[in-house]
Amino acid sequence: MIWLKGLRSVLFALALAGALAWLFSARAAAWWLAGFTLLYAIAQTAFLAKLYRWGGLPRSREVPISTGAWEMVLERIARFVKSEHDTREALQAELAQVHAAVDQLPDGLALLDQYDHIDWCNNAATELHGIFGVGRPIHHFIRHPGFVAYLEGEDFGKPPVLPLATRPGRLFELRLHRNDDGTKLLITRDLTELARVDAMRRDFVANVSHEIRTPVTVIGGFAETLLEGDDDPDARREYLTMILRQSQTMQRLVEDLLTLSSLENADAPPADERIDLHALVATLVDEAQALSQGKHGIGMKLLAPRWVLGAASEIESAVRNLLTNAVRYTPAGGQIGVDWRLRDGDGLLSVRDSGIGIAPEHLARLTERFYRVDRGRSRETGGTGLGLAIVKHIAQRHGGNLQIESRPGQGSAFTLRIPASRLLPHPPDQGEQPDQAQSTAK
Repeated sequence: MIWLKGLRSVLFALALAGALAWLFSARAAAWWLAGFTLLYAIAQTAFLAKLYRWGGLPRSREVPISTGAWEMVLERIARFVKSEHDTREALQAELAQVHAAVDQLPDGLALLDQYDHIDWCNNAATELHGIFGVGRPIHHFIRHPGFVAYLEGEDFGKPPVLPLATRPGRLFELRLHRNDDGTKLLITRDLTELARVDAMRRDFVANVSHEIRTPVTVIGGFAETLLEGDDDPDARREYLTMILRQSQTMQRLVEDLLTLSSLENADAPPADERIDLHALVATLVDEAQALSQGKHGIGMKLLAPRWVLGAASEIESAVRNLLTNAVRYTPAGGQIGVDWRLRDGDGLLSVRDSGIGIAPEHLARLTERFYRVDRGRSRETGGTGLGLAIVKHIAQRHGGNLQIESRPGQGSAFTLRIPASRLLPHPPDQGEQPDQAQSTAK
């Protein structure tokens, strides 16, 4: 087809020249052929000039239009250009989506060429390192000697962990990945939380080991003494009593650890059980009086709704921990009060004591695991150092919080806030006996 279109004009000119020679003369045919050749050459030259001009900016200009054999060639070129244009737009759209997604990453990403100049970076890298523009060396923006040495070295397996001026108080890992073409990808990752968790893990292991060391040492020492065959019955009873007491301390520690672990790892919200808080507090106050052995005055005032929604075992554990702490840290003759009242619609369960009080610098850390104001006194009273951490997690699981007020020498108040959504203004059992409720709230 392209041959026919290419020769059609030539065959037409030759046929017309033969007709002119037959009708007029060979001279007329020669003039016609000369004129046709000249016009054909001018037309082809003009078209080639258009094609040349289009070739200079093929993406910004339309493919020129022609006739004859060029028409088929240009149609194919036009289809190719359109396909290439559509493909380029699709790739640009995909690349824009990738860049938009990468810009949402919290980690900083920067692509470096073989000379460590910045080819591209995402928003996080721009903000973390203050990068502006491309083509500049990365060490113009990250000047820390540790990173410069890492960048110039051959081993990228040990990335430095450094602070950044743009994020004071936080630590970042700057890791390089080498590509096959000599370029490098710099990933900046915030490791502050991981470092904090790792420090907490180390502290936790150290604290547990420290807490267990004393009872294990005591148990081992008295067991060795018993094995030596001391026949004094009173001494044997004393040794066995100490062994039992220390084993109970270890048991309480294990139980508190398991409780705290289950609270921290619990994904499901607490069960919405109906809890008779008045009866629960009354029972726990009786336990506290037994623990006190008459050394403290313990009273309660229950003015808020009797029934609450929550996990009964968890609420019981929280209140028991608060009462037990009050008994342990209040000197003999002191007063302990339990107050259940409403404020702004929420229920506030407060355990107040006239104990030794706590200095202000310790209040913010009281709910940390194993944190103690006075380690020696805590061990003497049998505390594990986990009680307030347990109470805090129980409060948070129920949508509330733990509030602490204390002054040295003036006692302390620990308040468990239960949100209004968990309070039931009316008892679920309408047939409840009035005298039962009255006796509970004495």
